Amino acid sequence: MNSSVRAGLIAASLLATGLTMAPVQAHEAGDWLLKAGVTQVRPKSDNGSALNGAINLDADSSTRPSLSLTYMATRNVGIELLAAVPFKHDVHGSGAVNGKIVESKQLPPTLTVQWHFLPESRVQPYVGIGLNYTNFFDTKAVGALQGSKVSLSDSWGFAAQIGADVMIDKNWFFNASLRYIDISTDVKLNGQKIGTAKIDPWVPTIAVGYRF
Repeated sequence: MNSSVRAGLIAASLLATGLTMAPVQAHEAGDWLLKAGVTQVRPKSDNGSALNGAINLDADSSTRPSLSLTYMATRNVGIELLAAVPFKHDVHGSGAVNGKIVESKQLPPTLTVQWHFLPESRVQPYVGIGLNYTNFFDTKAVGALQGSKVSLSDSWGFAAQIGADVMIDKNWFFNASLRYIDISTDVKLNGQKIGTAKIDPWVPTIAVGYRF
């Protein structure tokens, strides 16, 4: 192993040790954590069907700016609310009807209770579980369904989360998290239910945070 590779490995090892072992001010009870970043909603690949299985549904992903606010009830327990600019999804059909058939926007405010299990580490990982409410709006039919009236019902479902705060100093930090959200919506065409779309997305977020 040459000296430059050895030096690089030593530097990386020291950096990793510093990130995990260097003393930092822990999140404390009563702290508020404000995070601003980008969130993506990535629906699962098979989103259900309509018209007794004649049309298969596929919703695409959407990325938007997001905010989250966490209240630390204790140094280990946080309560977080995720909010974002409305996400926009195109729904494509295959089978009896092909191509883009629906456009819709949605807001998915999500409340999670988190367990921060290494509060004194520079890298502070956590897990969470909670509740999601998704409101679909500005839904319209396009393509083969142009001229029809399409609506998507609102959804309530559970949410799970993993994430980590990487402290920069006593107030500023980087954040990355991944949520799984249970989202199902009834699809109505001209007032009649024609199927159920199961969105069930993975929701990654990258953000910069400030503790106050």
